[in-house]
Amino acid sequence: MDLLYDFAAWAWERHHNPLSWYVRPLFVLPFCYFAYKKSVWGMALTVVAVVSSMFWFPAPGGGDPRVAEFLAMERAYVGGAWTAAKIAMTALVPVYFMLLAWAFWRRSWLAGFTVLNVGIALKVIWSFFYGFVGCNGLMLIVWHTRRRRIAPLRARLP
Repeated sequence: MDLLYDFAAWAWERHHNPLSWYVRPLFVLPFCYFAYKKSVWGMALTVVAVVSSMFWFPAPGGGDPRVAEFLAMERAYVGGAWTAAKIAMTALVPVYFMLLAWAFWRRSWLAGFTVLNVGIALKVIWSFFYGFVGCNGLMLIVWHTRRRRIAPLRARLP
């Protein structure tokens, strides 16, 4: 058990390297290629590459607070309670890969591009959901507060 814990800690340090984040989405391309060529082995190796890519790069020297904040949110998500909604959201990842495989295996470029773009859009929304909520929430609070302060001033103007 200690060996597994040590490996997870070692991999987690390397997951802080943003290069692992930038490389991971690129594996969708060989996955689609191997599905198009109907190579189960190629698809399986690509999935192994995706999963293992989090620890290919060295641990970063200095800590970026934005990276640490994002990874803290990710760790809280993984370590938190597993509700039905969380299970459903997490299940979308293998469903996404199965749909991609199905589309390109059938050589349907339209279905492939549709699945690819819907997956990308969902990933962007998911990755930055908390940022969007935080920024928009703050902007709404500032706007509302400012609006309440200006309204009495406008009422006094002739």
